[in-house]
Amino acid sequence: MSSLGPLSRRSFLVNASTTAVTASLCSPPTARAEVSLQANDGTDQLGKQNKVQLSQIHGPSEQNEMAPEPSLPANKRVGFAVVGLGRLSINQILPAFGASKHCKPAALVSGDRAKAMKIAAQYGIPESSIYDYKTYEQLAANPSVHVIYIVLPNGMHEEYVVHGAKMRKHILCEKPMANSSVEAERMIDACSKAGVKLMIAYRQQYEPHNRALRKLITDGELGRLRGFLSTNSQQMGDPAHWRLNKALAGGGCLPDVGLYCVNAVRFLSGEEPVRVSAQIWQPKDDPRFKEVEASMSFTMHFTSGLQATCTTSYDTHKSQSLRMEGTDAWAEMSPAYAYHGNKLKWSKLDKGKETQFVPQLEEKDQFALEMDHLAECILKDKPPHTPGEEGLQDHRVMEAIYEAAKTGRLVEIAPPKGPTRAQELQQTA
Repeated sequence: MSSLGPLSRRSFLVNASTTAVTASLCSPPTARAEVSLQANDGTDQLGKQNKVQLSQIHGPSEQNEMAPEPSLPANKRVGFAVVGLGRLSINQILPAFGASKHCKPAALVSGDRAKAMKIAAQYGIPESSIYDYKTYEQLAANPSVHVIYIVLPNGMHEEYVVHGAKMRKHILCEKPMANSSVEAERMIDACSKAGVKLMIAYRQQYEPHNRALRKLITDGELGRLRGFLSTNSQQMGDPAHWRLNKALAGGGCLPDVGLYCVNAVRFLSGEEPVRVSAQIWQPKDDPRFKEVEASMSFTMHFTSGLQATCTTSYDTHKSQSLRMEGTDAWAEMSPAYAYHGNKLKWSKLDKGKETQFVPQLEEKDQFALEMDHLAECILKDKPPHTPGEEGLQDHRVMEAIYEAAKTGRLVEIAPPKGPTRAQELQQTA
C-alpha cells in the first residue's frame, strides 16, 4: 500500500481516491478473529445472568425505575478498528464507545500518526494497534479487531470495504454506502463471499424518537399515510472540502444530507418509492459548487398514494425536520436527523378535541446503539437491521433522483431485491 503512504489527512483525501490497496490483500485471508458468546459458566453473555434489579421506592403514580442492562466485560467486548480520524470519528464515534454495552475501540487507521497517537492514548489503544493506509492489511493479523468501521470519504468506501472483507473482518460502513449502486453491489458481493457481516451506519434507524415514530405508524395511530415533508440542509463553507469533490463524495447535498430524507421515509413508512421527480440547482459562479449541486428538491411517489416531498441544500442555514401526515393524525420531528436533541410530537383527535402528544423519551447515543446492534448480530449470528442491501436501495433511489433532475421527467425506480421494508415492518410490528 505504499501508494497511499503516511500522508496528512488533507493530502490523503486529495490523492487516495485514485489509488489501489496493495495486492498483498488478495492473498489467502487470515482466519477471522472469533467472538465467543458463551461466558465461562456457559451462559449467554447478552442474557440477564448479571442483571441487577433494584426495589421500587416510588408510589403508584410514578414510573418504575429500571437499572441499566448488563454490559459485557472489557475482555469480552467486540473490538472495532476505526478507519479515518476525521470530525465524525473524533467528535461522535470514538466518544460513543463510552456509552456502548458490547463494543470497544481496538485499533485506529489514519494517515496522521501524530494525531492517531494522541487519540490512542485517550482511549487506551496500544501503539501496536495504530496503522496507516500503507499498513491497512495488517489489521488481518490483529486478533482484537472483529469489526472494521469505515469512516472515509464516500468514494473510498468500496476499496476499503472489499479489502476489509478479504481480511475476514465484519464491516460497519458509514453512509452513503458508496458513490454508486454498482459499487454498493460489489461491496455486498465481497462481504457475502467472505462470510462476514456488512452493516451500513444508518444511525437514525436506531435512535429512540425515530423508533417511537415508526411504532406509531405500525400501530396504525396515523391511519393511512398520505404525505411526508422533510428538509435536511446546511451551509457549506470551505470550497476545498472533500464533500465538494465529486470523485470523493459522489455528489453534493443529496448523497450527504439529502440521503437522510430518502432513508427516513422508507424506514418510517415501510414502503418503497416507485417513481420520482426532481429539480437541481448548481450555480456556476460559486466556487463551492464547481463539481456538485448546491440544492435539490424531489418528490417520491408510492403505490399506496403516499407522496414524499423533500428538499436538501448545501447553501442554506441548517434546517432539519420531517413530518408524516396520515388520514387520522400527523407526527413530526423538529429537529430531526441531529446527533442530539431530536424532538417528536404528534396530533390527533382525542375525546372530541384535537390533542398534541409529546412523548418524553430518553436520549441515547445513536452511534453506541448502532455499534451495539452490530455486536449483538455478530455474537448471536443474525443479520443486521441495516445491511448492505439497505444502502444499495438508497443509491438506486438517488440515481433516479439525479436522472429526473437531468431530464425533467418522472423516473421509475426498480423494486429492491429481497424482502421489502413493508414485509420487515409486518414481521416486527
